[in-house]
Amino acid sequence: QLQLVESGGGLVQPGGSLRLSCAASGGTLDYYAIGWFRQAPGKEREGVSCISSRGGRSNYADSVKGRFTISRDNAKNTVYLQMNSLKPEDTAVYYCAASLIVGLCVLRSSPYDDWGQGTQVTVSS
Repeated sequence: QLQLVESGGGLVQPGGSLRLSCAASGGTLDYYAIGWFRQAPGKEREGVSCISSRGGRSNYADSVKGRFTISRDNAKNTVYLQMNSLKPEDTAVYYCAASLIVGLCVLRSSPYDDWGQGTQVTVSS
């Protein structure tokens, strides 16, 4: 059973940066497509970014393009989400999720089977 643990969230001022980590145990993360999602209070969960297995493809929500970057470190069995130029509207709980579907990189929740517990990101002055 793949287990995912997110970390790296916190309080940051607008314009600042954070790097979220999604560390895996119980499986080799390079075989999995990984999605990052977020959910703000009172709002539906939305897809932020994804990367296909073996890192062949990545995708971003329009709201974060040019500011967020997804990447893998296979040696650490970890996927990262580098978030720059953060805005108050980026405030949310961020989750990573994994799927074994080959070639997958989508920003909807349904294909992803394994989820982390989330990490809070708060952007405020």
